Amino acid sequence: MKEFDIKTKIYFGAGALERLKQLPYHRALIVTDPFVVTSGLIKLVTEPLDKKGIAYSIFDHVVPDAPLDKIVEGVQALTDYQPDSIITVGGGSAIDSAKAIREIGARTSNTERLPMIAIPTTSGTGSEVTSFSVISNPEEHTKYPLVSDDLLPDEAILDVEMVKSVPAAITANTGMDVFTHALEGYVSLRYNEFSAALAEKAVEICGSWLLRSYFDNNDTHARQKMHVASTLAGLAFNSSGLGLNHSLAHQLGAQFHIPHGAANAMLLPHVIEFNSEINAHSKSRQVYSQTVHRYETLARVLGLQNFNTITTVRALVAWTQFMMKEMDMHTCVSETGVCTKEEYEAAIPTMVEAALRDRCTPDNPRQATPEDLAKIYRDLW
Repeated sequence: MKEFDIKTKIYFGAGALERLKQLPYHRALIVTDPFVVTSGLIKLVTEPLDKKGIAYSIFDHVVPDAPLDKIVEGVQALTDYQPDSIITVGGGSAIDSAKAIREIGARTSNTERLPMIAIPTTSGTGSEVTSFSVISNPEEHTKYPLVSDDLLPDEAILDVEMVKSVPAAITANTGMDVFTHALEGYVSLRYNEFSAALAEKAVEICGSWLLRSYFDNNDTHARQKMHVASTLAGLAFNSSGLGLNHSLAHQLGAQFHIPHGAANAMLLPHVIEFNSEINAHSKSRQVYSQTVHRYETLARVLGLQNFNTITTVRALVAWTQFMMKEMDMHTCVSETGVCTKEEYEAAIPTMVEAALRDRCTPDNPRQATPEDLAKIYRDLW
């Protein structure tokens, strides 16, 4: 028996931030990052709270990849302020940090988990509707994906005003993260019809609106579409799980601090070829796996119908590479300049071992050996 539910209430469309004036709380801890505060973006959240008469304290020590020491600081801020709710404003790191702060705070104080409202400022992670939180230990170069329904925010507010000023490079990274979430969820071993419908719609939106959103941050319609696509993809993979693409990307982030969306995008062509066993040397065969047919379906959603199954899946790989080049993204690790080839190759055994242990790996449609993962990493250089 399978199960599908959506526990997070979603507010979206024009004026979604007006929901803040309706909150039934009196005292909120706002978890965010320094940029949201210094840029003035935080005022879009605090002004409605002021009008409603809701007191708040701002914890803005969030940094990328949600390191453990900042989570501990956040728990202390939670304990000191004693709020009756948490509002998290920011990208995936802020929302993931808030999830971990709430969970650890509840466990250490033996109290009920506080209501949480998530307000994303990027269109990428889908963290506002998922039971995942990725935290890191920089000293050990390790990322830990946490998975529990207790991590789900109670509400998500999707307002295009929060993403209008996102720079093009971040739009590209987060947009390809959305695409990867949808694609991986669609071929996951925990695929189901409900998650599939959400993933297909997210892919369709990416195909139509991602480039427009990238080229013009004043294209409010395109930005709103991608903001919704991010949440749709989050709902999809929250039900279906992810796969090797994320397992491998987590290690690139932990070892070399490559942004998560960029790492996912670089890996995607290699993982599609690995999972489908289709590459430039493939020849037509009579029977294809279910995974291949699912990739083929998503290619068609993007309008990539081709001569046969092999050329259609290869067109999906080519489309991914095309999007990365159009948005001036790195297509391999060597282009990023984050390390030397020697440093990268030395880290491969550690990254392979960690990827095999990653929580996303069991849902991948094709079982991988250490040699398989090492080859993908080497090909990625």
